[in-house]
Amino acid sequence: MFDSVGWGEILVLVVAGLFILGPERLPSAAAWLGKTIRQVRDYATGAQTKLRDELGPEFDELRKPLEDLRGLRNFNPRTAVRRTLFEDDPDPLGINALRSNGSNGSAGTGGTAPATPPAAKPVERLAPDERPPIDPDAT
Repeated sequence: MFDSVGWGEILVLVVAGLFILGPERLPSAAAWLGKTIRQVRDYATGAQTKLRDELGPEFDELRKPLEDLRGLRNFNPRTAVRRTLFEDDPDPLGINALRSNGSNGSAGTGGTAPATPPAAKPVERLAPDERPPIDPDAT
C-alpha cells in the first residue's frame, strides 16, 4: 500500500505534523494513528479469514482475478508478447541454436545453415599511446 512512500516523504509528514499539532499533541496523535491502523488491519484480516471459512474453495476462485490484476502492476509489453506467442518454446528466437552452430538464422541456397561459422577478421589493437581514427562523416 505504501510502497512508493520513502523516508523523505515520512520526514516531511512528521515535520508538518509537528508544525500543525505542536510538540504537545504530536505523540498522542501518533499513538492514535498507530492504534487505528492496527485496528483496521485486524478488521481486514478477520474479514478475510471469515470469507475464507464461509466460502471454502470458492474463495480461491475469487482471489484468482485479483492476483491477475496484481500481475498487471508489473506489466511489460515485451514479456507479455513473448509469453503469449512463444509460451511453449523456452528459446523462441533460436539464439542458443545460433550460438551452437554459428549460423545467422538465414537459410542458404541449399535450405540448410552452414555447419561452420565464417572466419572472423582479426581485431587490430591500438598501441598504448595511439589515438583511435576519427571518421569526420560519422560525427
